[in-house]
Amino acid sequence: MTGLASALRTLAVVAPLLGASLFGAAPPAAAAPEPKAPREFVALSSVDRTVLQEMRYATPHNFVGEPVDGYRQPLCLLTRPAAEALHRAQVRLLARGYTLKVYDCYRPQRAVDHFVRWAKDLEDERMKGEFYPLVDKSRLFADGYIAEKSGHSRGSTLDVTIVRLPAASTRAYVPGEELVECYAPQEERFPDNSVDMGTGYDCFDTLSHTDDPRIQGAQRANRQLLKDALAEQGFVNLPEEWWHFTCKPEPFPGTFFDFPVERRAVAGH
Repeated sequence: MTGLASALRTLAVVAPLLGASLFGAAPPAAAAPEPKAPREFVALSSVDRTVLQEMRYATPHNFVGEPVDGYRQPLCLLTRPAAEALHRAQVRLLARGYTLKVYDCYRPQRAVDHFVRWAKDLEDERMKGEFYPLVDKSRLFADGYIAEKSGHSRGSTLDVTIVRLPAASTRAYVPGEELVECYAPQEERFPDNSVDMGTGYDCFDTLSHTDDPRIQGAQRANRQLLKDALAEQGFVNLPEEWWHFTCKPEPFPGTFFDFPVERRAVAGH
């Protein structure tokens, strides 16, 4: 019986292995391939290296207070028509002693989803003091500041400002630092080398409306300079945000992409 018991023990060990060999063990689930950008997308720097880039959502200095999902590199990606139109606007502004600076370009859907999750978390108000001091967070959807889809995800929309040359250097935001309202006088709010537009970027306030009548003098002239320079090249401004422009016609008017913001997403194009 000892031999039989030994044989049974051996069979108990070998049988599962034999079964796996005969019938095939399920392989580990492979990770889904990362989506890539269509060939119509380019890195802005491959079309124009002179446009400044301060990609806020790749940093903690934004209304969420942390780097946003999908922004793996601080990089402006756009459809080629939008990048080329921006280049033409840049050439004209350089001749007048200014440069464009982009804050955001293509935005993956996963980043928009991050915004939506954040907006539903009413306890997280770490950046309220700068970006939405007068808006109750529970109103962000109803007031149109946050939505479940964004034109940025189609690749022809960007957030942009103007900087007078020579461009002054800017300092990095330090998480936890004291916040100043985005509509405060320029010398008081977070330092930005942009010309004075009356509010900072991503200011959730009606003062950000491009033609708000309270914005006058040099601030209004600066907004008009930006609007005119881009309109000449086919960009349409969103009236609620002085910084938001879409190049028309769009190559992908009904598609919301989700490839990450990184150089390899457009590599080999």
